[in-house]
Amino acid sequence: MIVTTTPSVEGHRIAEYKGIVVGEAILGANVFRDIFAGITDIIGGRSGAYEASLQEARDTALRELEARAAAQGANAVVGVDLDYEVVNNMLMVSASGTAVRLG
Repeated sequence: MIVTTTPSVEGHRIAEYKGIVVGEAILGANVFRDIFAGITDIIGGRSGAYEASLQEARDTALRELEARAAAQGANAVVGVDLDYEVVNNMLMVSASGTAVRLG
C-alpha cells in the first residue's frame, strides 16, 4: 500500500477513486508520564514518553487508514493529512486521504 501526502503517485496512473478514508487513534494520558513530562518541562529537554505516545498514535491511525483503503479495494492512499488534537487529556491523531487504485 502506497500512502502519500501528494495528490498523485509519480510514475503511476490513478485508475479509480475509491473514496475518502480516515483512521483515528485516541490514547489516554498516563498519570506517571504526565508527572515526568511536567518535570521535563520545568528543567527543559524533550519528553520521550510523550514522543513515544505520539508516534504510537500516528502509527495506529495510519494502519487503520491503510486497512480501510484496502477493504475498499484500493492499493494506495493519496492526499494524506495528519491532524493532532488533545481532547479531555487524551491525544487524538487522525489521518485522512483518498483511497485509489493505481493502474
